[in-house]
Amino acid sequence: MTMPSLNLLLQSVLSGIFMGSLYGLIGLGLGLTWGLLRQINLAHFGFVFLSAYCSYHMASVWKIDPLLTLLILPPLFFGLGVMMQWLLARFAITPFNSLLVTFGVTVMIESLVQGLWTADFRRLESHYNDQKFVIAGLYFPVPELITLGIALVLCFGVWAVMRHTDWGKALRAMAQDAGMATAFGINQRRLSLLLAGLCATLAAVAGVCLALIFTLTPSQIFAWVGVVFAAVMLGGLGSALGPLAAGILIGVSEAVTMAVAAPAWAPIVSFSLLIVMLLVRPDRRIA
Repeated sequence: MTMPSLNLLLQSVLSGIFMGSLYGLIGLGLGLTWGLLRQINLAHFGFVFLSAYCSYHMASVWKIDPLLTLLILPPLFFGLGVMMQWLLARFAITPFNSLLVTFGVTVMIESLVQGLWTADFRRLESHYNDQKFVIAGLYFPVPELITLGIALVLCFGVWAVMRHTDWGKALRAMAQDAGMATAFGINQRRLSLLLAGLCATLAAVAGVCLALIFTLTPSQIFAWVGVVFAAVMLGGLGSALGPLAAGILIGVSEAVTMAVAAPAWAPIVSFSLLIVMLLVRPDRRIA
């Protein structure tokens, strides 16, 4: 093992921050659903990839600017999230069963994506791909900068709503004691539908960012589950800022490990962080 140059090490840290912001952005909606609605919503990953493919199609076939798809896809996915939450509530799906049901939904979405776009690799080609800034010898690709900016805005925006609005306080009260919240007049059904729609909206935004950066293939859906779960667990269930901070920590640790040692060591380092954190603080729920 040889130590990389300082420039390579700094570039690795920067790449880890960019990658971690995407982890945090994907984990934001998953963590809110898990922490506040008590549902382990694996369909969130399916929504992310469905949005990514829709963005790819709209940009490649309909010639719509990829960033404009951020104005089109999120409202549509809000409706999908509300519909799925209504079905889960209608049949009184338990937290454990939600894991099984939403896993089935994810498999269905994977099959739908493969049926519409085949299993071939798809790459969203846009004028953003080749744009980058070079500062002090470090490269700042525009798609990654866009993703980082969106992740920061959304995570801090959700945090502000959760902490400083009546709607956010009602959600936290519902998560902590549903019976008492109902006794004080909080409409759990309406709040749950709104939150599920918001989380699906966040998945749609994350999907557009994913399409801007990565080559797409349907089988990749499940490859993201482990690392995003780690970011959510490290950051705290129901936390708005936690998944972003944990995602950046994981992204930087993976990138530095790949630069210093070998890519095969990256998952070991990131999941070791999760195991240590769970041993130190086994209750990571922040509602």
